[in-house]
Amino acid sequence: MAETETQNPAQDQDVEQVAANQPTDPDVEKVTADLEEDSQSQVHDSEEDSDESPAKWYVAHTYSGYENKVKTTIEETVANRHLEDQILEVMVPTEEVSELKNGRKRQVQKKLFPGYVMIRMIMNDDTWYIVRNTRGVTGFVGPGSKPVPLTEYDMRNLGIKTKVRTDVDFAEGDTVSVIGGIWKDTTGVITALNPSKQTVTISVEMFGRETPVEIGFADVKKI
Repeated sequence: MAETETQNPAQDQDVEQVAANQPTDPDVEKVTADLEEDSQSQVHDSEEDSDESPAKWYVAHTYSGYENKVKTTIEETVANRHLEDQILEVMVPTEEVSELKNGRKRQVQKKLFPGYVMIRMIMNDDTWYIVRNTRGVTGFVGPGSKPVPLTEYDMRNLGIKTKVRTDVDFAEGDTVSVIGGIWKDTTGVITALNPSKQTVTISVEMFGRETPVEIGFADVKKI
């Protein structure tokens, strides 16, 4: 079973010097400063902060240029230790930008926040150890390096799109009633679900024949 590498200050001395000289992204700096100022503050509406899942988004600081290596190492460790239910997602936010080089224009991926990796995880002793002792990680963002989770509001405020979590009580083959939209009060059988679009396809009778109709998750209710 693979073990996570621990930090070696001597080997990382040059990289650490580069990281120390690199400017911090102002947007991340603002959010992380807010977290460090008061880890217990509640600055958002309860509806936006509510999340029944124990997994939260945390920010790990890395040496400059180590972001993708950290991401890969954590993902490999998670797979080796079968911890997919505790460390759910590791993200290095990027954006596509146009770059003009040698007279040629090309699209390249640029890191939104150099020196940071976002991790959605259930924080406990084991997961903390795995992330903190991954080669290239210098610590978690928070007061005294104590991990403080970001809210979904914080993630959106940073311009980061997170995966949509789907929690519905219906499945293909179920009969549902439409409770909103132009098909309100119609009933039909679910023939397909599309979690990414948050829609279901139901079969309804129209002009004497069965017709597939796409309805949003929020507009249907299981009968």
